[in-house]
Amino acid sequence: MIVLSESRIGTMKKVTAFLALFYITISSSAQDWDMPRTPDGQPDIQGIWSNASQTPLARPEQYGNKGFLTATEAEAQMQAWRDRYDELGEPIDGDRAPPTDGNANFGYNSFWWDPRTQAIEIGGQYRTSIIIDPPDGQIPYIGGANPQNGLRAQWRAIPGVGDYDGHELRPLAERCLLTFGSGSGPPMLPILYNNNYQIVQTTDYVMILVEMVHDARIIPLNREHNPNDLEKWMGDSVGYWDDDTLVVTTKNFHSQQSFRGSSDQMVITERFDLLSKDKIKYAFTIEDPLTYSRSWTGEVAMDRKPKEEVIYEYACHEGNYAFPGIMGGARRLEMEGTSN
Repeated sequence: MIVLSESRIGTMKKVTAFLALFYITISSSAQDWDMPRTPDGQPDIQGIWSNASQTPLARPEQYGNKGFLTATEAEAQMQAWRDRYDELGEPIDGDRAPPTDGNANFGYNSFWWDPRTQAIEIGGQYRTSIIIDPPDGQIPYIGGANPQNGLRAQWRAIPGVGDYDGHELRPLAERCLLTFGSGSGPPMLPILYNNNYQIVQTTDYVMILVEMVHDARIIPLNREHNPNDLEKWMGDSVGYWDDDTLVVTTKNFHSQQSFRGSSDQMVITERFDLLSKDKIKYAFTIEDPLTYSRSWTGEVAMDRKPKEEVIYEYACHEGNYAFPGIMGGARRLEMEGTSN
């Protein structure tokens, strides 16, 4: 028979009371947020969201297979991004000489950018790259290099074809057709600015309005893909709910739309998971047997914007007004015998 002293019994009572309080606190915390649902019972992911971040798609070499930063490392990285943003936001000397390499890109300072100074954080883990698989965080190109399987890249590779020989050769964003940097998606990735998306749901559709270039993805649910293999900007998307995860599969992209060298065989599967009332985990898996040696996956955090913030209409005036000047400048250079 074991006899416990009164002090030992008192200590055990205190521990028991502490554990009971601990589990009550955990249980209460778990009940602080209930999954919002639409009238038909699906997770309600409607609202305005932002995926703004400077976390790169492919992992910087110094991280190797290190997929996550500690909180201290993440804060140091974000502070470095803030410092760079502030430095690039300094006033530009109006009397400065033109660029010696002829590159007039970024003719405005960072005042006009989305700061994007946060690292992607999902489940308390700060990502070193958007790509989470393969483990090295790199795009698994066949042969190790981008094969440039996109139609526009193939056009530009034709001997004697110059970059400005026709409007079809210019980037889609320059032509005001889609965003640059795959902001329209899929996959929907953080870009320099205008990283906002509005999601609207019905029983049969999910609509994603992309702020940049004012694109709208209308995704039917529980349907088959278009049987006519119709090529569409942003592809032919269909979705369904897998428990509480919205799964969207997209194929048959417009022949002029290529992502990181992809071919017309690319298929993208996206997954939207509502992790809390203010965060969606957006994951995508890309397959293309002509471009990649294996499928690869990335994850991005989408954070809810405050209720008072709205998406204003995006007017792609630079492309609309400037494109004749771009092509006209190329023709002038040809007349002068200067290479473009």
